[in-house]
Amino acid sequence: MQLTSSAFQGNQPIPGEYAFAVPDPQQHVTLSANRNPPLAWSELPAGAKSLVLICHDPDVPSKPDDVNQEGRVVPADLPRVDFFHWVLVDLPPEPAAIQAGEFADGVTARGKAGPAGPRGTRQGINNYTDWFQGDEQMGGNYFGYDGPCPPWNDTLVHHYIFTLYALDAERCPVEGDFTGPAVLQAIAGHILAKASLTGTYSLNPALKA
Repeated sequence: MQLTSSAFQGNQPIPGEYAFAVPDPQQHVTLSANRNPPLAWSELPAGAKSLVLICHDPDVPSKPDDVNQEGRVVPADLPRVDFFHWVLVDLPPEPAAIQAGEFADGVTARGKAGPAGPRGTRQGINNYTDWFQGDEQMGGNYFGYDGPCPPWNDTLVHHYIFTLYALDAERCPVEGDFTGPAVLQAIAGHILAKASLTGTYSLNPALKA
């Protein structure tokens, strides 16, 4: 089983159009096109009835003290935690591709609607929901894909791991609004095979993603 993208190669930078934000010389960052990247899969196992796609960043700072603060940096040795950028379930095995911008195109203040998605899919809540909690202009439930936006002062390049799971079930056993950890728990025991593709991204001009 393989997962590929025509937009970036494994362990190579993700283009800015697929990110939530891009570098800006005046204000550090500015919002980007925030399109989902194109993805394609092959060599699915026999008996695969549906797919689950999850994108997560395991490099998010565990403490927000230094994040995006002038005159400070986020140290590379700070413990890191997961941040889920995309949780997609009930994806049909065919057609064996997702087009660029098919599931997300642009930043939506307070989050895109969900959980219903294209092609009869359902989309979970990503962690921008937590990031913008309490923000009067941006706060809300963020369903579907929202791309990279690591701290502009982080000294660590972030990794974005897209993982495709082939299931023996036509419908992922989650209900209502759901998160990445909830899906991972629900599909345990239903996974026939999986494949991953990792891209990198940084908003720190001192780093090369």
